[in-house]
Amino acid sequence: MSSDIGKRIRVGVDVGGTFTDFVLVDEKRDLIFTGKRLTTPEDPSLAITDGLERLVSESGTSVPELDAVVHGTTLVANTIIERKGAKVGLITTKGFRDSLEMGREIRYDLYDLFFEKPEPLAPRFLRQPVDERIDAKGNVLRPLDENTLGAAAEKLVAEGVEAIAICFMHAYANDAHERQAKAILDAKYPDMPITTSTEVAPEIREYERANTACANAYVLPLMQRYLGDLSQKLSDQGLKQPLYLMQSGGGIASVTRGQAAPIHLIESGPAAGATAGAFYGRLTGTERVISFDMGGTTAKMCLIEEYEPEHAHEFEAGRVRRFKKGSGLPLKVPVIDLIEIGAGGGSLARVDNMGLLKVGPDSAGSEPGPVCYGLGGTQPAVTDADLLLGYLSPEYFLGGEMDLDLGSVKDAVEEKLANVTGLSVEEVAAGIHSIVNENMASATRMYIAEKGRDPRRYALVASGGAGPVHAYGMAKLLKISRVICPLGAGVLSALGFLVAAPGTDSVRSYVSRLENLDWDRLNGLFREMEEEAMAQIVEAGADPATVTMRRRADMRYSGQGFEIDVPVPDGEMDGSAADVMRQSFLDKYQELFGRQIGDLPIEALTWRIYASGPTPNVELNFAGQQIDEDPADKGERQVYFPETGYATCKIYNRYALKPGDSFRGPAVIEERESTAVAGPDTTVSIDKYLNLVIDIDPPA
Repeated sequence: MSSDIGKRIRVGVDVGGTFTDFVLVDEKRDLIFTGKRLTTPEDPSLAITDGLERLVSESGTSVPELDAVVHGTTLVANTIIERKGAKVGLITTKGFRDSLEMGREIRYDLYDLFFEKPEPLAPRFLRQPVDERIDAKGNVLRPLDENTLGAAAEKLVAEGVEAIAICFMHAYANDAHERQAKAILDAKYPDMPITTSTEVAPEIREYERANTACANAYVLPLMQRYLGDLSQKLSDQGLKQPLYLMQSGGGIASVTRGQAAPIHLIESGPAAGATAGAFYGRLTGTERVISFDMGGTTAKMCLIEEYEPEHAHEFEAGRVRRFKKGSGLPLKVPVIDLIEIGAGGGSLARVDNMGLLKVGPDSAGSEPGPVCYGLGGTQPAVTDADLLLGYLSPEYFLGGEMDLDLGSVKDAVEEKLANVTGLSVEEVAAGIHSIVNENMASATRMYIAEKGRDPRRYALVASGGAGPVHAYGMAKLLKISRVICPLGAGVLSALGFLVAAPGTDSVRSYVSRLENLDWDRLNGLFREMEEEAMAQIVEAGADPATVTMRRRADMRYSGQGFEIDVPVPDGEMDGSAADVMRQSFLDKYQELFGRQIGDLPIEALTWRIYASGPTPNVELNFAGQQIDEDPADKGERQVYFPETGYATCKIYNRYALKPGDSFRGPAVIEERESTAVAGPDTTVSIDKYLNLVIDIDPPA
């Protein structure tokens, strides 16, 4: 029997705002290959197919030999942010046409005189009411009036809508009217993409559910075309196996699922970075990890405890104030709970009206990119500052495939920033680097403080093209003593796709106090959710015998406005399960808020199932194609550190460093997709998995 049985060749592809990253894992030869190409914004599939062709050629394999391609994209998020989606109409219950504009009736900034609310994806003239009504317990008060439904649909079609969302009051308790309406409209308009709220978010809270339905409809035509075209192009290249997709919650899904509910892909790229961070935490035995993924456009930070990233059940899209909580459209979609800010290699530096140096959130992206790319960029970016400070090599960016223009950067920084501020070019570059580090550290401090955690107890796992460059400076600001930079850190999100298990979420709302739960109804809900989740996860390639199910519930003290997530017992439940859930809630409440109120009634609102298959076993063997026998010492150059200013610094070839190697900083360690920077107060070592471990000396 061949030892290759069960071993696969898989590719992960992460389409970011600036670069498209590739990782190929060949389990048959225990080898990993990586690649990086500039993203092609007008048609992201071009960078994917071109990069895939090159990757398989470099790895000595071919597209027909691939067992799977797993893909993540920012296309859904960017479509909503840029408002480039379909013309969407909403059909809703009579009397609730304006719920999208009323929202939560909360201002995200009390003192902003120029306060802006996010515009609904379906404007008022494209929102049509119909006569029907279901109460909060799921009882039909008024049947669906098919005449008003038909008239509403005719008005929307006459207005030229390209997709329709349906959201009726209390459909989470009884979706009969939504299903009936969709069946009628599907028969009458077979080519019209239609989304019901209970297909994508069968949960309590009308505003969020309606937003989610509209957002799914908004991106549905685009994503159906994109995923269909990409699948066809990969098939034309010779791919014989399915294309899989990374979901925002960290699980792998089929293209069919992605085309039906593309809103669940809104955070697929960032989720992969967190998944990869959890993988490296498990690999190195580091239980507490902050994954830090800094690419060309944004930086993402995620808290990981006991090798699991934290999860959330709501996400804000299309923020008016891009990184201000509460200024966007709230969507009921499961996501890995991370923080994202406008800080990347392409983040632009400018001088504001008060003469202060500012960085981001605007980004140069891949077109035109930073000034040093030589592709037409004129405004200095973070990458330009990193080049001036000596962190990046003009001759070895992307392994030497892309020369960086240092002269143009100096001219641009002098003209745009130095002359305006009265600082030298070097001082401006140091300021840009310092500001972006502080922006990221400040956001991370707040994110961790909200969870009641202390960053000093964590290690930082750095990824993304810019992550290892900035990880040392950010760790110092957070008082973190260890930074881990995996080999191939610049494409780590793409690896995250390949170490993620097939997974999916299923959710239902049923509101009740614990002592009043109808156990037959609740057990029936869980059976229904488990069947639904099992069908989706098997479609994503999981073996039913290996699937595990985890139950959770959103619970609160009766009368509170928001809930916390707690575990729920497995199997058939009865009254004894209420005591278990009560104690779980009290323990979690104590952990989050430092107290518990034992004599108040507790209620549950929403019940969840998370189904997952086994985590793929990826052997991290880069030997054979990336570890070379050249000297590790690449010479020296002048590099800036706050403690020393510009000083002579040793440069190392990442691929020549072997397990057990160790040296003192300052040092710059170069690899093809990223560069790691270690300051003068560090010890750098290579562990058995070829991770670059930077240990920062304790303060004197």
